[in-house]
Amino acid sequence: MVTKINSVGLWGLDGYKVEIETDSRPSQEPEIDIVGLPDTAIKEARDRIVSAVSNCGYRIPSAHIIVNLAPADVKKEGTMFDLPMLLGILSSTGQIPAPDEGYAFFGELSLSGNIRRGRGVLSAVIAAKELGFKAIFVPEENVAEGAVIEGIDVYSAPDVLTVIHHIEGTHTLTPVLRPLEEIIGAMPPTSDDFAYIIGQQTAKRACEIAAAGGHNILLVGPPGSGKSMIAKSLPSILPDMSFDEIIESSKIYSIAGKLSEKEPLCVRRPFVRSNQNVSMPSLTGGGAVPTPGLISLAHNGVLFLDEVAEFSTRVLETLRQPLEDNVITVNRVRKSLIFPSSFMLVCAMNPCPCGYYGHPTVPCRCKESQIEKYTGRISGPLLDRIDLQVSLPPVSAADIADSKGALAEPSSEIKKRVNAARKRQTDRLAPYGFTCNAKMSPKAIRELCVITPEASAILNKIMERSTVSMRSYDKIIKIAQTIADLAGSDVILPDHVIEASYFRTLDKKYKK
Repeated sequence: MVTKINSVGLWGLDGYKVEIETDSRPSQEPEIDIVGLPDTAIKEARDRIVSAVSNCGYRIPSAHIIVNLAPADVKKEGTMFDLPMLLGILSSTGQIPAPDEGYAFFGELSLSGNIRRGRGVLSAVIAAKELGFKAIFVPEENVAEGAVIEGIDVYSAPDVLTVIHHIEGTHTLTPVLRPLEEIIGAMPPTSDDFAYIIGQQTAKRACEIAAAGGHNILLVGPPGSGKSMIAKSLPSILPDMSFDEIIESSKIYSIAGKLSEKEPLCVRRPFVRSNQNVSMPSLTGGGAVPTPGLISLAHNGVLFLDEVAEFSTRVLETLRQPLEDNVITVNRVRKSLIFPSSFMLVCAMNPCPCGYYGHPTVPCRCKESQIEKYTGRISGPLLDRIDLQVSLPPVSAADIADSKGALAEPSSEIKKRVNAARKRQTDRLAPYGFTCNAKMSPKAIRELCVITPEASAILNKIMERSTVSMRSYDKIIKIAQTIADLAGSDVILPDHVIEASYFRTLDKKYKK
């Protein structure tokens, strides 16, 4: 008897229908063959299934059982087909009724018959909905991931027997639906806040501009100047994520196995930190079963490269594609995978190898040639893609004394200005398909950015005095437009251009 059980396969962040056909024929001893281009993990499922069947009170009869994962020309990967294969075997051998054709099943089995936590549940639920299934059974520990998706019933499956009882009608499960607001409300408050950063008003202003316009930023300063703390606090002033952004980022984190029962969705702007020892696969993604890398984990949030001058040239040049295209391509033999990677890039570095070049009290030990070699590690094309460049002075005793133990302006107040500026951008950029000033094309810049004659004259003088690329010229206009948005101005004024150009003054120093 041939039975058909529905499941969902995953390739990257997307899902596709997998129909699990099971046929059993009399044989002298139990035998299970799994076909349909299964990977090693799926082939090993027969042992998990045999043990789970026995421990749940059922049996594998003396039969030759063939399990086919269709379509047979697509390689299946992962362990989440365990549950539907077990149900197909029990149904094919007449031990349980066939499940409703509108059901899909997704889950890995333990030897005892429990259903284990897995990756990609959110993507599976969304795919099942798009494929027209009316319900999907997922591991109990992952159910909160998919419970925010409307239009499909999501059932919590703690173990095989619970699923079978629902199929038989002896104990009907209730679909789980958890409002997104409930998940957001259960999240603990973040401790990263600009209120706790002493001094560094210029860097804070630069971060406000960066957050308001979605600009990339480079922080240059000596050890202890607060570069890392400022970078880590930046997500606290970014606009709240929309529902679509939450789902998109959560799909990435689900596939990467980064979600948990306490944090079932990615509801805050991601902050992803990388150091100079990062490998290419860790950064870009990959593996036998392709998973997102740090670049994609930072999607809709912040990617922080600490001590960026220590990174290999190959790693830094890899950033150019995602910074331009907002996606990263992972090439595989069968086909390429594209992961989203729209992030704010925040880089931090010392001004020299020893860290104290230009320090008012600590002498620099580096030779001029060492400093040039150190700063030259950041290529001109990459620097062109970093909008704002900020030099941080060391925090002095006077700064600490002036604070008098009081907190600085909190992130919540800065965020209000950022939100207002983003609202102006949304209204202006919507017809062009852009979300923030940093994403504007040259055409959009020419058509949307209104600059006064006085401001234009100042910009032309800046261009005459310095050798900057056309990309840098556009960066200054984008930054000036963001400053105008923060000021509530419909036009770019001279002060906006002057401030914007101040944040491009490191071009000469680092671009050789």
